Amino acid sequence: MLREEVIEKLKESGCRITKQRLLILDTILEGDFTCAKDIYYKVAEENSGIGFATVYRMMNTLEEIGAIDRSSMYKINGQDDISKCDKCMIKLSDDTTVDLSEEKWNEILREGLKACGYIDDQRIQNIVRKVERQV
Repeated sequence: MLREEVIEKLKESGCRITKQRLLILDTILEGDFTCAKDIYYKVAEENSGIGFATVYRMMNTLEEIGAIDRSSMYKINGQDDISKCDKCMIKLSDDTTVDLSEEKWNEILREGLKACGYIDDQRIQNIVRKVERQV
């Protein structure tokens, strides 16, 4: 999920988009965290006025709107570099899932790129997710 999508979902759920919430969101997007406490320490480096409870409440809100999953170790959903995973689970809009091995995922991606005319016989070396940020 991109920053703008998360912000829109927060607005739809009735949340005000404060500087503190944006800082917490941007921190999550930039890092790889295992718990809310790690996020808090990183956020506190930028703004010492943000308390742990604020970070924790924001984490709960992000989970409620479906932006994060605690089992994903506090990454924004869709943020993983799937070229590095052994297995990939794709969740579809009807809540069904498709489990793919890294090899199968790369095959599907390569064939799709080929069918659209982006590649010929090249191999996928790396996937980098670009996140557009607004300040």
